[in-house]
Amino acid sequence: MLELDATPKAPADLIKDATDATFAADVIEASQTVPVIVDFWAPWCGPCKTLGPAIEAAVTKAGGRVKLVKVDVDANQAYAGQLQVQSIPTVYAFFQGRPVDGFQGALPPSEIDAFVEKIAALGGDPEAEGLSAAIEAADQMLEEGAVADAAETFAAILQEEPNSAPAYAGLVRSYLALDDVDQAEAILNGAPAEISDDPLLEAAHAQITLAREAANAGPVADLQAAVEADPANHQARFDLAIALHANGQVEESVDQLLELFRRDREWNDGAAKAQLFTIFDAREAKDPIVLNGRRKLSSLIFA
Repeated sequence: MLELDATPKAPADLIKDATDATFAADVIEASQTVPVIVDFWAPWCGPCKTLGPAIEAAVTKAGGRVKLVKVDVDANQAYAGQLQVQSIPTVYAFFQGRPVDGFQGALPPSEIDAFVEKIAALGGDPEAEGLSAAIEAADQMLEEGAVADAAETFAAILQEEPNSAPAYAGLVRSYLALDDVDQAEAILNGAPAEISDDPLLEAAHAQITLAREAANAGPVADLQAAVEADPANHQARFDLAIALHANGQVEESVDQLLELFRRDREWNDGAAKAQLFTIFDAREAKDPIVLNGRRKLSSLIFA
């Protein structure tokens, strides 16, 4: 069972002193994965005594998303010379092995905080990445049939991020896989209003609709026979489409609905078209069944 832990961890070497000998490892190599801010200072520099603690506080607040390396230019002049440090304090920010930003002189705390946050953002949001990885893992569990584990993981994600539409949609799909349509609907109804229009939740709503229809679907063989006996029996064809979908024959269900639309697009207040959209909404937009179905429906509409 995956244990969700999306809280960013501050590395042990969050703030350190560097020398010319360690600069390559502490700054160039370290910045390949985490942005590194370098504070060039000297013991005799008055503004450095104010800037240094302010940068340390801002870096600490960033929670490990950025590191701070302090270089005493009196004792280490090589890299200061290469970077053309002509006055101190001078601050450079490195990411992926190269300098990306910087400033000279002391700044007020608010500007220091903004600078550190901007540099930290270059490395992405570890919390968001952690949640994304957890959602991907839960999706994989669900696909492999570990439904209970998937449901537990999606629920844990929602404890960390209550507005996660992917987690809500995943939890709905988990309960549908457990044949608990009522619980799936209750979960969907409990989603925050601000994400209610998210396409993933709209898809979950369509999936619930189809699941309820499946519970009342008739036998495929009998409905197939009824349609073959009377191709103009629109209700039988519509019921056949429902039964085929409940049986996992999605493409065949779409074909029957397209045929019904071709025969009488206005039947039962446009029920065939509405049902097609429900099926399309329940699946990924790039699903071949959706792409082909939408293309064929458009051809019939504009024929």
